Amino acid sequence: MQTHSTTFAQRLALLQQDAIKATLPDIKHGVERETLRVNPNGGLAQTPHAKSLGSALTHDFITTDFSESLLEFITPPETSADLTIAQLQDVHKYTLSKIGQEMLWPMSMPCFITSEDEIPLAQYGTSNIGKMKTLYRQGLKNRYGSMMQAISGVHFNFSLPDSFWQEWIPKCSGEVANKDTISAAYFALIRNYRRFCWLLPYLYGASPALCSSFIKNKATTLPFNTLGKGTYYLPYATSLRMSDLGYTNSAQSGLAVCYNDVSTYIKSLRCAINKPSATYEKFASKKDGQYQQLNANVLQIENELYSPIRPKQPTKRLEKPTDALDARGVNYVEVRVLDVNPFSDIGIERNQFFFLDVFLVYCAISPSDFMQTEQYQETEKNLKAVVKEGRDPQLRLLNKGEPTSIPQWAESLFSEMKEVAILLDNVNNTTDYTQAVALEWEKVLHPELTPSAKILDMLLSNSQDNSELGLKFANSYKASLLAKEYQTLSETELREQATLSLSKQQEIEASDTESFDEFLVNYFSSDQKVLAEC
Repeated sequence: MQTHSTTFAQRLALLQQDAIKATLPDIKHGVERETLRVNPNGGLAQTPHAKSLGSALTHDFITTDFSESLLEFITPPETSADLTIAQLQDVHKYTLSKIGQEMLWPMSMPCFITSEDEIPLAQYGTSNIGKMKTLYRQGLKNRYGSMMQAISGVHFNFSLPDSFWQEWIPKCSGEVANKDTISAAYFALIRNYRRFCWLLPYLYGASPALCSSFIKNKATTLPFNTLGKGTYYLPYATSLRMSDLGYTNSAQSGLAVCYNDVSTYIKSLRCAINKPSATYEKFASKKDGQYQQLNANVLQIENELYSPIRPKQPTKRLEKPTDALDARGVNYVEVRVLDVNPFSDIGIERNQFFFLDVFLVYCAISPSDFMQTEQYQETEKNLKAVVKEGRDPQLRLLNKGEPTSIPQWAESLFSEMKEVAILLDNVNNTTDYTQAVALEWEKVLHPELTPSAKILDMLLSNSQDNSELGLKFANSYKASLLAKEYQTLSETELREQATLSLSKQQEIEASDTESFDEFLVNYFSSDQKVLAEC
């Protein structure tokens, strides 16, 4: 009879079995790094996406996010952190070589922006799917304002190999490894991530300050201190990007998105996408003959849900993310709480890859009960507390209802994560994982070593504005990246990729056979039956 593993110690012992640990070198990760293009004076670039960078609609590595000025660099899933870093450096170098005097903003919170009208919506051409992508951004602008959408972050994509699940699931739970049980295992990871993800903005948050232009004409109850000509900061903040001011959406706080299994997650997300919103009804009509949003529902599409982690399955052309999850299950998770690392020219440091691998494997193998509403709300409170006051020694988080200090809680997490790191070192013949855990533990013992503390110290000790510091970093990184040699992607390959992407965009535009109105009706037609089920 199969003995199910119910404790961390039992599951760690399973992980140490030869057949299971042999699969761990095949863990894959990819990175999506966002960054604003800025002028030499630090202002937001107003130029369109350079044709020499290719099509933002179809390029494999270089696209745009909300704005024409907001670049996004994407790497494919790889087992080697060093390969991903090299790919990112090559794409950064190529981009910088094509944008003239412009630079890449090295911080999460935006540069100085006089008004939201200076933030141009991203354009993707004349195809229906291209128009839809721009219209979605018009909806975001109308709903939340453009300034919030000018924030940059780093997304870390992580997957365990199928060979791992084929060995792990039968031995851990006695079930057969298939689409449904693998998805359930990823959702167990996600629930643990939600419980412990307050640790990541503590360790990697790098936005304790912001430019005053960001909150111009915005009501806020945050007790900001001021510095220099126009910098606002909170003394113990780690990631204002993740605060209510930043890349979150209070309008979504009432959504009951369920992370207990893939079916309930899909249903709760589909209900939000199909639930009419009285708030957004005011944008339902066309203005000057143009749509103002994709629809007047709580969410226009799945991507509008602001979550610190997402279960993902690569989508086919015009396939909705929930349909992909429903059809093929969870393929990887997307970690979304990482600030741009201002101490790295590519926005993420090598050490982060190894720690995040340890952290996510730990979340995957640790026992993970279903979460009730109160437990989910506790995770939300903890995350909000850390992003605003994570370095305050008086801060107490709620661990199953019990007030707990960050060092106290982190000590128990790190003691178990260290065991995972030792195993990952062993199977990869390295010391990178235990070194990563040791370096991050030092930040727990010494909060002044965290990126948020270091940034704030640089600002205060030099009486320097946040924008001035960002500009200094941007200049330095442009010079260093342009001086590097291409490592994995040559200039010729990247130029060919740009040309190919433009051809692909033209093919998509030429293949359209229906009007944009018809396209939207057809795209959302399958959703009509969902609302009746909610």
